[in-house]
Amino acid sequence: MDQVKRNQLALTATKARLYAVEMVHGAASGHPGGSLSCLDALTTLYFDIMRVDPQNPRDPDRDRFVMSKGHCSPALYPVLALRGFFPVEELKMFRRVDGHMSGHVEMHHVKGVDMSTGSLGQGISAAVGMALAGKVQKKDYRVYAILGDGEIAEGQVWEAFMSAAKYKLDNLCATIDVNGLQIDGRTADVMPSEPLDKKLEAFNWHVITVDGHDYDALERAYQEAATVKGKPTVVLAKTTKGKGVSFMENNAGWHGKAPNDEQMETARAELEAKIRELEG
Repeated sequence: MDQVKRNQLALTATKARLYAVEMVHGAASGHPGGSLSCLDALTTLYFDIMRVDPQNPRDPDRDRFVMSKGHCSPALYPVLALRGFFPVEELKMFRRVDGHMSGHVEMHHVKGVDMSTGSLGQGISAAVGMALAGKVQKKDYRVYAILGDGEIAEGQVWEAFMSAAKYKLDNLCATIDVNGLQIDGRTADVMPSEPLDKKLEAFNWHVITVDGHDYDALERAYQEAATVKGKPTVVLAKTTKGKGVSFMENNAGWHGKAPNDEQMETARAELEAKIRELEG
């Protein structure tokens, strides 16, 4: 990946981070921490990897994406807006009673969303179904999903992992956002899941471990996933919860809390400074 492309992805992700924090602040509700941590992977998918058309969001041959950790709508909605699925101004309708952008990812009213999610574990199951449908219909689209490392404590996730391996869904690529934190604290304390690589290899998945904030590594991982035959791929993306906002980083308290006005100004100043740096 050349430096121009790398900077463009970083700029897009930083703009999305600013929108995400503004959305949660404006609604006085939402989940900023895990939204900020997965935005580099999400930006890489939508602006570098996935075959999608904002003018034809229901194209039957498009690649699909499922945000399995559905509370991270503040990550997905800005990326869809920046990709051109709908105007950025619509983000102001987030979590408003008179709005159409609910706090959990919703497909019927938000253009570009492929699956409504929120009950943890169900998203990856839906992604498995989409990938299986592609196989049955002999389509060449690919299916991508992002899960949280807290989410994988759900048993349904592992049932989905088993099903994906059984049906040899090499058109499925899951990303686990391994930021080490969930609503109640460290995942290692709440429900330890490591070693994730060995567990998923035992479930017959192709496993790739990357720095989830490294665009080159993410691009290589998703390109590698597309070459794997006979099994699904999982990208273990090591990330920082709250990435990009200093007081939110590595702080479980920002899993599901809105910043106040003073905190919002601090976050805005940091993110706008990063935007200016990347634009300069």
